[in-house]
Amino acid sequence: MNIQFEERVGLHGARIGIASLDAEGSLNALSLPMIEALDAKLHQWQDDPEVVCVLLRGNGPRAFCAGGDVRKLVEACREHPGEVPPLAARFFADEYRLDHRIHTYPKPLICWAHGHVLGGGMGLMQGASIRIVTPSSRLGMPEINIGLYPDVGGSWFLARLPGRLGLFLGLTASAINARDALDLDLADRFLLDDQQAALLDGLVQLNWREQPGAQLTSLLQSLEHQARDQLPAAQWLPRRARIDALLDVADLPTAWKAITALQHDDDALLARAAKTLAGGCPLTAHLVWEQIHRARYLSLGDVFRMEYAMSLNCCRHPEFPEGVRARLIDKDNAPRWHWPDVAAIPRAVIEAHFAPVWDGPHPLAAL
Repeated sequence: MNIQFEERVGLHGARIGIASLDAEGSLNALSLPMIEALDAKLHQWQDDPEVVCVLLRGNGPRAFCAGGDVRKLVEACREHPGEVPPLAARFFADEYRLDHRIHTYPKPLICWAHGHVLGGGMGLMQGASIRIVTPSSRLGMPEINIGLYPDVGGSWFLARLPGRLGLFLGLTASAINARDALDLDLADRFLLDDQQAALLDGLVQLNWREQPGAQLTSLLQSLEHQARDQLPAAQWLPRRARIDALLDVADLPTAWKAITALQHDDDALLARAAKTLAGGCPLTAHLVWEQIHRARYLSLGDVFRMEYAMSLNCCRHPEFPEGVRARLIDKDNAPRWHWPDVAAIPRAVIEAHFAPVWDGPHPLAAL
C-alpha cells in the first residue's frame, strides 16, 4: 500500500497519529490505494477522542510527495480514448475528498513538507492546519509540463496569492522555497530537516488537556527559533511588482507572449520560468487562466467540484496523455501537443473542460 500508520502515546493517554507516505522510489507519489487508506485512517482518527493530533509526513530524504501516480492514469486514458476512464473518475473523486477532509479537519493536522512537494503533495499540504517547510522544501505545481492543470485545490490557493503571483506560478511551474512559502501563506512554520524527531518528542510530552493550542504554539516557536538563521532568501515577493506589471493583460495569449519573451532575461529565475512556459502545454495555460478567474469567488467545495470536471475532461482530451508520455514515460521531452498554438485554441475546447461528464448529481456534491 506504500503508506504506514502508527500512534504514539503521550500524557494521560493522549495519542499522536502519524501517517507516513512510503513510496520513496517514486518520491512518495500518490496511488489510489494510498489515497483511500489515508482518507480512511484520517476519518478513524477524527472520530477517536483520544487521538489529539495528526502528523502527515513522507519517508525518505528527497520528498514529502511529488504528486499523483499519473502514469497509471494515462495507461487508463489510452485504454479508453475519448472517454473518462473508470480509474480516473474514482481516483480524482477520492483524492479531492481526501484533500477536502484535510482542509476541514477538526484536530491539529501537521504536514511536514520537506523536499519535493509537487502537485498532489501540495493538495495534501495546503489543507493542513500547520504546514511546516524546511531548508530542502521545493514546492510547485508543475502541470504545465504534462498537459494537466494545477488541481488538488490549486484553483483555491493560487487564486489567493498576492497580485498575479498565483497565475505566474501556475503558468511557469516555478519552484517555491521555504521563505517564499511563508511569504505567500503557503506554509506556517520553518524548521530544520533534522528537527522532526524533536517535534514528535514535544508533541508526545504536551499536556493536551490544558490549553493545548497555546502549548503547541510554544513548542513550534521554540523549534522555529533554532532554525531561523537557515531560512533561504526570498525569490518571488521581491519580483512581485515586475510580475504584476508583466501580467497586467486582458487575455491568456498576451500573458503567454509576455512571459515567454523573457527567455534571455538578465534575471535567471524569470528566464527559467519563461523557458518552462515556452515548452509547456498551451491548453494547460488557458485552463490555468480560466480556473484562477473562476475560483476567486467559489467556496472550497465548489473549487473541488469544478476541478473534478476539469480533470475528467483532461483525461478525455489528448494533451494530458501526450504530456505524460513525453515527460515521464518515454522522457524524450518533446511533446506533440494537439493544439500547439496558444492563440488558436477554440474557446469551445476550453469551455468543454468545465462541463460535467456524468449523469445525475455531482459525485462531490457532499463536499
